[in-house]
Amino acid sequence: MQRRYVWRTLTAVFSLALAFVVIPFAASPASAAATATFTKTSSWGSAFEGKYVITNSGPNVVNGWSLAFDLPSGGAVSSQWDATLTRSGQRFTFSNVGWNGTIPVGGSVSFGFIASPGGATPANCTVNGVSCGGGTNPSPSPSPSPQPGVPGKPGTPSVTGTTGSAISLSWGASSGTVTGYRVYEGTTQRAQVTGTSATISGLAACTAKTYTVRAYNAQGESVASDAVSGSTTGCPIGPLPKHFLTGYWHNFVNPATELKLSAVPNEYDLIAVAFAEATSTPGQVTFALDPGLASAVGGYTEAQFKADVQAKKAAGKKVIISVGGETGRVQVASSAAATQFANSVYSIMQNYGFDGVDIDLENGLNAQWMGDALRQLRSRVGASLIITMAPQTIDMQSTGMEYFKLALGIKDILTVVHMQYYNSGSMLGCDQAFAYGQGSINFLTALACIQLENGLRDDQVALGLPAGPGAAGGGVVAPSMVNQALTCLATRTNCGSFVPPRAYPGIRGAMTWSINWDASNNWNFSRTVRPHLNTLP
Repeated sequence: MQRRYVWRTLTAVFSLALAFVVIPFAASPASAAATATFTKTSSWGSAFEGKYVITNSGPNVVNGWSLAFDLPSGGAVSSQWDATLTRSGQRFTFSNVGWNGTIPVGGSVSFGFIASPGGATPANCTVNGVSCGGGTNPSPSPSPSPQPGVPGKPGTPSVTGTTGSAISLSWGASSGTVTGYRVYEGTTQRAQVTGTSATISGLAACTAKTYTVRAYNAQGESVASDAVSGSTTGCPIGPLPKHFLTGYWHNFVNPATELKLSAVPNEYDLIAVAFAEATSTPGQVTFALDPGLASAVGGYTEAQFKADVQAKKAAGKKVIISVGGETGRVQVASSAAATQFANSVYSIMQNYGFDGVDIDLENGLNAQWMGDALRQLRSRVGASLIITMAPQTIDMQSTGMEYFKLALGIKDILTVVHMQYYNSGSMLGCDQAFAYGQGSINFLTALACIQLENGLRDDQVALGLPAGPGAAGGGVVAPSMVNQALTCLATRTNCGSFVPPRAYPGIRGAMTWSINWDASNNWNFSRTVRPHLNTLP
């Protein structure tokens, strides 16, 4: 978020680099023996997160490394960290970055990446030109031959619908003679059909499942399809409406319209007070009403502000404290800092009557310790605690990013992620086909799809946009486009050229930076978007 006229360009530059940069690398011949081991750290049907650890077994120091592997036809790497990447066909080559090119004898380095599809596994791995297990460069191994006469591998399944007790799937037909298809959850058969769709029923509400499909005939079964994951509906949505509008309220003065909290219109369901800020104690945050704001609105006392918070809550609204912001320097990087954060936020909530906390740390966070802090806070407040997050686009490009790891790590207590779809460069969407430019319908829907297809529930994803001109340096869109994107995500209709792989009827809603900028733009955002939320499924 921005609190003054300071436009961030670093994110745009970096994100463009992430999407497009290709850095040539020529490693000097290594006279040391480097080996590499692969771990698939997580998989969710449409993609997986992988990690390679490269170890120098000696006898000399490794000065520069390059690791390559193959993915099957249609496979792709969408992002990586701690390495640069080049691609030639289905061969993907990762090379060291400046700081991790030297590996001492007995030492190791690692890098990670996101690739698709989820069922794929890297093959024919080499490090510095030799097999990752040591020895000579291996020849490509042929794909295993299927049993004679059995059908071909079914097409990758997709989730076509969900209810509180069922998940519906469809998939591409297998080649050859097909008697029918069997749907498996692990090694357990869940359905047997003659067509290319099935509904698995009798499931518990708010439950995630992963399925594969095999075709069969008299000769036997095909190899399994790639996996697909889905979740039943019926997850508890807490004290907020099924679809709701969030807005940030400025506790500072900038060129936007200054407002008392009492002036926030009824269209806003959730009000995030911006911002609580760091103290000199690691992890600790503090909040007080800004004297400059109090003066700008003609006088505003702490007692009046607290009374306004209670009045909003009495009207059915929720008010939370946002931590950080563009210039915020809150750091939670240890057990002690996590406890300081939880204790100080709890104290602020008790003092002002806030309903929860928003994490808007735009200068980095530690998923482990922030997750620990939020769980400590939840243990003190209880199930009514609202937890929201406002990452930048780069923070949610892959599950290996700290913000994404935090969201998944606290998924059971997380209310919503309303990513900032602005002040960003072009970014890859979940289709990995294009780097979509900010300010377009495809940018909103394809980037939301990353979160929706990689572990977050529909009701935990919302779209964060500027309220109008002046609110951001880029990515300002007409409120009608926000409505279009929400409809596209909820129903797969009224989309741009990108159409999500399935509908997300529980998509939570929208956020705007900010209520004050909305006021400066004649309340156009809230008066356009909030009524539209009532039309969603």
